[in-house]
Amino acid sequence: MDFVSEWTGRTAAALQAALRMSNEAFAKHLDIAVRTVAAWHAKPDVTPRQEMQELLDTAFERASVSAKARFKHLVELDDGHGTPGVSRESVQALTVAIAVVTDESRVLIVCRRGDDGDGVSWQFPAGMVKPGQAPESVAIKETLGETGVHCAVVRKLGARLHPITHVQAEYMLCEYLTGEAQNMDVLENVNVAWVEKSKLTKFIPADRIFPPILEALKESE
Repeated sequence: MDFVSEWTGRTAAALQAALRMSNEAFAKHLDIAVRTVAAWHAKPDVTPRQEMQELLDTAFERASVSAKARFKHLVELDDGHGTPGVSRESVQALTVAIAVVTDESRVLIVCRRGDDGDGVSWQFPAGMVKPGQAPESVAIKETLGETGVHCAVVRKLGARLHPITHVQAEYMLCEYLTGEAQNMDVLENVNVAWVEKSKLTKFIPADRIFPPILEALKESE
């Protein structure tokens, strides 16, 4: 296999397995967010947007002969019902820290690009928790990295297996400290905004919001 005509989440994960890289290492190799790699595992049929296609092309072209051979073998073995070479359990073992940052009557959200490049979705700032890291520290760091906003964790809101990404999500209620909200991650995000707490469900459907978040926002109104 000398080239890939169009990458999918499944073939991207196969390339990762062929390169013998963890999610974190593969994300660093491509210079993308770890959550994007996790999304490819959770949604193997997704077609990454054009920028991602080009990054994957480059990674494949630079791969060693043996890695390309492993990739070909993994793709040929795949039966279309899973991610070749990588178990779904390993995806679910990942943990993401999600920051619910408030400033009086407002809450901070980011508008992410769809995995296929065709759509966008509003979410809270978030980042993958690597082994040895505290979710609280990740929530603070990722909020700053994505939005330019400094915040502090007030308390944990709880955790759940995210219904869409299938990763373990830990939620932190945070308070705004300083900084002007702006899009600091233009590859992953389209926009960053403060919205009124009462209008949050106009951006994120209520059934997708972790219930303790809505309860905490009502308490602070």
